[in-house]
Amino acid sequence: MLIQTDVGRAEVVANRLAELDGVLSAEYVTGPYDVVVRIGADTMARLQDTVVPNVQRVAGITRTLTCPIANGAPP
Repeated sequence: MLIQTDVGRAEVVANRLAELDGVLSAEYVTGPYDVVVRIGADTMARLQDTVVPNVQRVAGITRTLTCPIANGAPP
């Protein structure tokens, strides 16, 4: 998942995301996105209904882009 944050909030957002259930890793980066998060769940329904919305609710996030792994590799 690629995330844009409010200016100056990338590190804080990445640290908060790292604490969430379903977040496997969260790193703040430079470039067009501010945080890159690897998420996972036991089912696609849980990913869509729980993990993604929980990530999107974190304060400081302005935009997200979810990029499912095409080859079906496990999280």
